[in-house]
Amino acid sequence: MLSDTPHPLRVELERVWDDVVSTGACSTKGAFDGRAIRPEIAQSWARSLRSVEPSCGNAPADDECSRARWNDSPLRRPVDELAGDLQQIADAGFVVGVTDERGVLLWTCGGRVMRRRAERVNFAPGGRWSESAIGTNAVALALDSRRPSMVFSAEHLVESLHDWVCYSAPIRNPQGKTLGVLDLSTTCGRANPLAMTTARTMAALLESRLRELRPCSAGPVSDVNVAIRCLGRIDVTVDDVSVPVSPRQAEILTLLALRPDGYTPGELGLELYGDRQVSMSTLKAEVSRVRRMLSGRIAAHRYMLTTPVRCDAVEVLEHLAAGDIVAAAESYRGPLLPNSEAPGVANWRDRLDVAIRDAALRSRDPKPAMILGEQIDHDPELFEHALNLLSPDDARTPLIRGRLHVLRRDWE
Repeated sequence: MLSDTPHPLRVELERVWDDVVSTGACSTKGAFDGRAIRPEIAQSWARSLRSVEPSCGNAPADDECSRARWNDSPLRRPVDELAGDLQQIADAGFVVGVTDERGVLLWTCGGRVMRRRAERVNFAPGGRWSESAIGTNAVALALDSRRPSMVFSAEHLVESLHDWVCYSAPIRNPQGKTLGVLDLSTTCGRANPLAMTTARTMAALLESRLRELRPCSAGPVSDVNVAIRCLGRIDVTVDDVSVPVSPRQAEILTLLALRPDGYTPGELGLELYGDRQVSMSTLKAEVSRVRRMLSGRIAAHRYMLTTPVRCDAVEVLEHLAAGDIVAAAESYRGPLLPNSEAPGVANWRDRLDVAIRDAALRSRDPKPAMILGEQIDHDPELFEHALNLLSPDDARTPLIRGRLHVLRRDWE
């Protein structure tokens, strides 16, 4: 059980902070004489006070879209592949964060309670944790020194961070450029010297994955040409050659194509099997077969495609997002994997069907409703909508009336 007694070092640091930071005496000669304060912290305080108010409550937000920056970041794939390991660290009472080279948080994970506490100081995607933005902190020191750094309690310039201890390690690409920082943060009562070792180890693993993902000197590794048709029926081609796939393999490919960020093994298991008791080894065996089919282009730690894939269901969603309802209707060739009972596939099937039908019924162009009416069985409302939009002298009107007559007769 954690003690309620403040850590002795925290008590001393807060005393120094009160005497030096709150009074603005950081630049005074002899201000730190005999004080229990590290030189790099004292120097950072002096720099930070030029732009940061110690009483500010949280880190400012970056103006750019952090999600877009994360999608383009070279750190995204390595972090996604190690996300399961990082989440296990977070489950021990940490919030784990990854920043870009400017100290802007791009990705975090942690338990609900710790994440909520971290969000109060904007330790969340989009938060700016450079020294000029939020003062002395471990992320800023790691970026500045290019070395692993730890900041404990009142070593933070900003008072609202005094209950936190943070361990950061820079992440470099194979050429030595700092791409960002991996940070483990927790409350002072959970401070653990092993956390610094963990931060260094995980940063080294990310750097190792960056080296492995770098194209070899003989030239870039070519992507496998993969196309998936999963609307109405299943057809998979790899390098323009049709390949046989089992229903389960089709489900895995389709789910991975529809979610580029991928799944943890546990998440993919739920999408495929729901509440059924299926061993993790069974799931891994299924994914391994698909990975061999794609020449290894599925990440191991977090299941995600690492090669571009053309998928008709994805194309429908992209057309809808762009507002091109006609193109979406032309790309829709039937329900998503109509014979699949996998919960994740069923959810995507319903989502896609509702989205395309609703878009057609809202469109002022009769064409989408006419196209979908031929694809979706027993849905006279689509033809009725098209008929309401067509003029009586339109050459298509008799055709629509005929289709409606047959549908209504079959319903009687």
